[in-house]
Amino acid sequence: MTFSKNFPDNFLWGGATAANQLEGAFDVDGKGLSASDVFIFDINSPKERWLDQWAGMTHAQVAEAQNPDSKKYYPKRRGNDFYHHYEKDIALFAEMGFKCFRMSIAWTRLFPRGDEAEPVEAGLAFYDRVFDTLRSHGIEPVVSLSHYEMPLTLVTEYGGWPNRQVIDFYLKFATTVFTRYREKVKYWMTFNEINCVKHHPYVSVGVIEENHPDLEQAKYQGAHHQFVASALATKACHEIIPGSQVGCMISYQILYPHTCHPDDLQACEEAQRVSLFFSDVQARGAYPAWTERMLAAKGVTLQIERGDEEILKLYPVDFVSFSYYMSSTISAHPERLEGVKGNLITGGIRNPHLPESDWGWQIDPKGLRLALNQLYDRYKKPVFVAENGLGAVDKVEPNGEIHDDYRIDYLRLHIEQMQEAIADGVELFGYTWWGPIDMVSASTSQMSKRYGFIYVDQDDMGNGSLARSRKKSFYWYKKVIASNGSDLSN
Repeated sequence: MTFSKNFPDNFLWGGATAANQLEGAFDVDGKGLSASDVFIFDINSPKERWLDQWAGMTHAQVAEAQNPDSKKYYPKRRGNDFYHHYEKDIALFAEMGFKCFRMSIAWTRLFPRGDEAEPVEAGLAFYDRVFDTLRSHGIEPVVSLSHYEMPLTLVTEYGGWPNRQVIDFYLKFATTVFTRYREKVKYWMTFNEINCVKHHPYVSVGVIEENHPDLEQAKYQGAHHQFVASALATKACHEIIPGSQVGCMISYQILYPHTCHPDDLQACEEAQRVSLFFSDVQARGAYPAWTERMLAAKGVTLQIERGDEEILKLYPVDFVSFSYYMSSTISAHPERLEGVKGNLITGGIRNPHLPESDWGWQIDPKGLRLALNQLYDRYKKPVFVAENGLGAVDKVEPNGEIHDDYRIDYLRLHIEQMQEAIADGVELFGYTWWGPIDMVSASTSQMSKRYGFIYVDQDDMGNGSLARSRKKSFYWYKKVIASNGSDLSN
């Protein structure tokens, strides 16, 4: 019996983005405001407060965002202006040798309010041009239907996903794009990081956290409606696009117990379940056995209509995708230990064995191998690394060069662990680095938190020429793709 660390011949190497962080052109051709268009950046605000709006949106901020005379700066309305630069940007992706490009379709570019009967043709035509450009370069589109971009009207007038009516609006959007792009897009994801509703319900399910009378109920009722919508969208996609592949997408961290004490192990298991709950429903087609106890502890009683469970059972996803940036350490008594504020989803206890990024994220490449094995063993479905990346402050040298060896080192270590997972028997079919070109940060709305192989000349307040330039990592990733992951040398 033999095993190989080699990536499959048809492996999908590429990069991942989101329309709300990338496109800009927020008011072009009738586009409406999305939930993400509400986020501001205030350079005079203390740095430790920059995440406040990500974790807890206020009614006043939503109201201010709808004021056309607002003097606030809304970075996600500007993005990096991919809307007007997509041809040159895609050409740069092709120069790197991309096999795929993960992107999202801005719901409000097609349905500005979200409840219209007919889509905006100009928005549909824009994505036709994007997909045609990708195809002309031999790049496979991988499309997220919902990536923190629900129409703001569905938040303010309908109350977001806790309102079951939003399922119908989402399915109208989904079937519209399936039909329009049935010859151009094979790979789809229904919801980006669907489990992140636990920590930022505003962008996940359209629930404004401030003074909400029953936030946990709203989170999980909204999630249930997304589960039903995802299953029905999967059904529709398979019917409209024969041979299409639909995946779920979660944010996943490997969790380690702080000690071998049984209480720490139990706390770790329960914390991990909270993420796996979301992929369990979408990949297995049913709620896990421990759902009732978990929801009871949160004071949640789901309103499940007749037929919902049958829908979930009949239309599970085809593959499981996830973002992986870090691991976390869990204790039954975290108040006694030093925490890590940077780690997403769980926060967690500081792991003394791991380094941290500029933003306090603990870097754990070996955790990626564990994550791949856990998810593949659990679901026995193909897996896809939809996001993995390093946000850092990049220095432009006087000659214009950017020597981001730290990004190359991060990428190399994670690719090596993907090779180990493949040798373990994991059916891994794609990897998209977040994000291949500098764009606005999801959480802090900064531009200076850079992930790209391609530098964009723009600062945190939107100043700059928007000129694109290649970093050192651009050439390194190009070599990796050309060798199908076999050449990881400097």
